[in-house]
Amino acid sequence: MDGKFPIIETDRLILRKVTKNDANEMLAYLSDEEVVKHIGLTPFQSLSDVWDEIEWYDSIIEEGTGIRWGITLKGNNKVIGSCGFLNMKSKHFRAEVGFELSKDFWGKGIASEALEGVINYGYRHFQLERIEALIEPANLPSQKLVERQGFTREGLLRSYEYTCGKFDDLYMYSRLKTDVRST
Repeated sequence: MDGKFPIIETDRLILRKVTKNDANEMLAYLSDEEVVKHIGLTPFQSLSDVWDEIEWYDSIIEEGTGIRWGITLKGNNKVIGSCGFLNMKSKHFRAEVGFELSKDFWGKGIASEALEGVINYGYRHFQLERIEALIEPANLPSQKLVERQGFTREGLLRSYEYTCGKFDDLYMYSRLKTDVRST
């Protein structure tokens, strides 16, 4: 990237850089056990936890291994979730996509709209060929979301991650630039 954080605009959303000014809004959803239970985090307890998360967002940009956008509704600058790339491997033209959204906004197509904007950005600006999503078997809503976005389940990665004191199985999903999106 050229030093200027990219903004993604969709029909209803503005995806933008998260700053420490967004910490209170982020704490509201990242402290919710239902929001974080499938993303390998324990519920956040304090603003310090959120600041660590924001520092991680900054570090993956600096390292060139990812980028994370805050999700906001047009006309309201309040961060209600995040979406972006991690484990980016430019040499191999691939990255993993991740997302979370405040429970207040579940079921409204917001995560899908944000994900679509991020995916399109990845294909255009990072020249990604493959975008992966790793999802816990119990996380049916996220599986359905990525499947609606044209991702294919490739298989189960057994005991793939160790988070929150346990080993997690994860489904590997992928979408290739050449895949035709089914709606």
